[in-house]
Amino acid sequence: MSNYESYPAPSPGTLPPTVGRRLTRRSHDKMVAGVCGGIADHFGVDATVVRLLLVAAIVFGSGLGIVLYAAAWWLMPEA
Repeated sequence: MSNYESYPAPSPGTLPPTVGRRLTRRSHDKMVAGVCGGIADHFGVDATVVRLLLVAAIVFGSGLGIVLYAAAWWLMPEA
């Protein structure tokens, strides 16, 4: 018998929500559309890092970052 069997099972409505795991555009950390803030919240990094990576993708990827940002803006729901 394990120690876990003595604990009652939690009801489905009492579980704590997962914080920062849903990929959505953020309204509180936004410069243009909130895409970088949403990606940063999802992966648990600073939004500035994501923005710098986006700028690098725009400069070194021949504009690929603009296409990716536009696609994320269109596909990601707003929080």
